[in-house]
Amino acid sequence: MEDVDPVDALREVAFRLEREHADSFRVQAYRRAAKVLAGVDDAKREILRRTDAWTDLPGIGKKTATVIRESYDSVPAYLAQLREEAEPIGRGAQELLDALRGDLHTHSDWSDGGSPVEEMQHTASTMLGHDYLALTDHSPRLTVANGLSAERLRTQLALVAEINDSTDGARILTGIEVDILDDGTLDQDEGLLADLDIVVASVHSNLRADRSAMTRRMVRAVSDPHVDVLGHCTGRLVAGGRGTRPESKFDAEKVFAACRDHDTAVEINCRPERRDPPSRLIDLALETGCLFAIDTDAHAPGQLDWLGYGCERAVERGVDPDRVINTWPVDDLLTWTDR
Repeated sequence: MEDVDPVDALREVAFRLEREHADSFRVQAYRRAAKVLAGVDDAKREILRRTDAWTDLPGIGKKTATVIRESYDSVPAYLAQLREEAEPIGRGAQELLDALRGDLHTHSDWSDGGSPVEEMQHTASTMLGHDYLALTDHSPRLTVANGLSAERLRTQLALVAEINDSTDGARILTGIEVDILDDGTLDQDEGLLADLDIVVASVHSNLRADRSAMTRRMVRAVSDPHVDVLGHCTGRLVAGGRGTRPESKFDAEKVFAACRDHDTAVEINCRPERRDPPSRLIDLALETGCLFAIDTDAHAPGQLDWLGYGCERAVERGVDPDRVINTWPVDDLLTWTDR
């Protein structure tokens, strides 16, 4: 009978709850328990197992203790239930989903994500089998999201190098989701942008600007040689706890032509509350000859499994896998971004 490492079992419960949009307090209970147990050495674990005293550990309650206890003999019942109940995401786009090698838009607790870089990398590697994962925390102007100053970003780059050197699995690509400022310039030091593997550029402010101003702003940004991906281009919200928000107004033909001409991929954002771009704009980007990136915009490990949402939309519109840059091997991808 299959047994599971108790730390891995707790992590997987958190992952599966998060994947299904569970309340964050439930998710964090299992993730905190995993972190606590990971810090307990084998000798102490054996004592706790013999005495069934798991709840003596801080942050371990009855439910998390049950998962730990059962993991020594078999797959914990709760984890088995979550596995059985999990509905496939992207069932209608399996070929494209299988072709994806990684995710180019993700966030950690360095900005407005909920988990450390290491947890995001671990999930991408062990749960999803990604080859790579771009870490794209926000830029400094987005203070509400704890955007990274140039100094903090440099510190993060050192951490990424350390993780990549010390662990196997998904390679973390250095990156940023940089704010497109009102004049179309980018909200980060140009020299730093040049050093990053992936630059996603997105509009987060003044979303109701008039059509001509927004068009100029976006065209300038996607024409910048440092920009690789245009993130969630309309800024719309169609559902979710933040309410709804209409699309920004811009000349999509001009923006997508600039994306094509300057080798900037158009993101198909997988977040269910965004569904951005709308289908008609995916069609237009396809007709224009754009490349695409299918990205989760994940702010938590369980959300990394949302790639299927974007894959289904891409397949519906006839996007060929070869035109999706995160189906490419990492060396080909980085050659393209370094162009």
